[in-house]
Amino acid sequence: MSEMLEKEVAELIVETLNLEIEADAIDPQQPLFREGLGLDSIDALELAMAISKRYGFQLRSDDSDNARIFSSLSALANHIARQRTA
Repeated sequence: MSEMLEKEVAELIVETLNLEIEADAIDPQQPLFREGLGLDSIDALELAMAISKRYGFQLRSDDSDNARIFSSLSALANHIARQRTA
């Protein structure tokens, strides 16, 4: 998985959620939720919609893999790389 996609996804996270940090400041291995970046379930919904729009596939709220998919920037970018159509 390319670092370029990780950077692109980090920028999408910052832009979509109006975060007051630079995309480069997101550690690819840092947790996105709770003690890491501090995102919550509403952030996850907004992010899932933005990913759907940009990459052409749906992230479902009832997917049992969501904890893994959203565990870090790296995990999210890897999932997008495997699933995207655009």
